[in-house]
Amino acid sequence: MEKFDYINQLLPFYIELLTKKQKEVMTLYYYDNYSLSEIAAQLEISRNGVYDSLKKSEELIEKYESLLHLSTNCNKRMHYYTLLQSLENKQVNDIVKELIDLED
Repeated sequence: MEKFDYINQLLPFYIELLTKKQKEVMTLYYYDNYSLSEIAAQLEISRNGVYDSLKKSEELIEKYESLLHLSTNCNKRMHYYTLLQSLENKQVNDIVKELIDLED
């Protein structure tokens, strides 16, 4: 998996653990697809400042995942939910649907 996709996968789990400025940079870069220059102009900071904030935030998010495994465990649960749904049992599918809704 590419780093961009990996960080994008982790962000929903850990973005609230970042500072306000880090959240802004990560949101603009990963969700809104802004370039470093566009983010710098938007936030009125240097392009280098954006780059540093982005790298620090990515490192933090990867560290959080290595400690907490929230994304990894969610992916495992989703895999098992899919297996359960393949049993084609209405009661099981209803329960699995409720569990998947809880994940969101």
